[in-house]
Amino acid sequence: MAAPGQDPLLPGGGPRAAAEWPRPARLSVGIIAAGRVGTAVGAALERAGHVVGACAAVSDASKERARTRLPESRIAAADAVAASSELVVLSVPDTELGSLAAGLAHTVPDWSGRIVLHTSGANGVAILEPLAARGAICLAVHPAMTFTGDPSDVDRLGSACFGITAPDEVSMAIAQSLVLEIGGEPVVVPEDSRTLYHAALAHGSNHLVTLVRDAATSLAAALRPQGSEEADAAAYGTITTEAGAPERILAPLLTAALDNALRHGDGALTGPVARGDVAAVAAHLRELDVVDADIAESYRGLALRTAQRSGATSALVDLLRPAGTGSAETTSERQEHHL
Repeated sequence: MAAPGQDPLLPGGGPRAAAEWPRPARLSVGIIAAGRVGTAVGAALERAGHVVGACAAVSDASKERARTRLPESRIAAADAVAASSELVVLSVPDTELGSLAAGLAHTVPDWSGRIVLHTSGANGVAILEPLAARGAICLAVHPAMTFTGDPSDVDRLGSACFGITAPDEVSMAIAQSLVLEIGGEPVVVPEDSRTLYHAALAHGSNHLVTLVRDAATSLAAALRPQGSEEADAAAYGTITTEAGAPERILAPLLTAALDNALRHGDGALTGPVARGDVAAVAAHLRELDVVDADIAESYRGLALRTAQRSGATSALVDLLRPAGTGSAETTSERQEHHL
């Protein structure tokens, strides 16, 4: 048990109210491995006053990333990084996390008082059980942010939410403190909800990229000069023939749409699906199919979900529903049947 006033971020420390330790102990940090996420988290921790003493890097790209983003840290093997650190950050791919934890538990027998956190969104703390059994304080701390490898990644962490999972109150206080130190917002995610949490984030961020790229591809096809008009368009230097025109057109529209969706929920839905314009939606599907049948199919699926969320008429839902699945009820009709 910690002595009165002892900092819970010191190995072996005990609980204490966050308000009583506004500046927790500086920790020696080890990063395994030096990918985009690990180096960004390491740099953010250094900004908060911690010291990244070592990091594990295997590929030439990861070694260069470590030298650039964490120039004061030495590059070492994973077990050496762990053995020399009070806080060990595991930022390997999800598929490697379990085997890494088991391997480190074998190669570094004594984990008493060390803090170990992983940055995986899909996993809670159960995957770190081999290290917990050796005495480690285990945390799951996932930054809800995409990483590009640019210096701006570190700045974005300061405004990001972090999904945190911990096995007890002391561990939870440590996780929250670390996140608050780098400017983030800690959000508690129950252990058995990590997969659903991760699915929601992947659906929103990864699929948004696919949606935007499909929209840009379709818009580029719409702006491309056709037939005898091509020579005239080239002569006038039409801006729509320039590279990047689809992105410039989409940027303000999509930025506003995202902001409205986050602020107003389903009330932000506009356009032909929300209006129930069957003819317009059917025309969209025909034209998109000419450009790319897969884009047309993606449009159909998202339009169907939009129709369901907006309570569109059954005629529109039937147009969008895959053939052979039968007539569909609107959202409002389904709700009435459940009352």
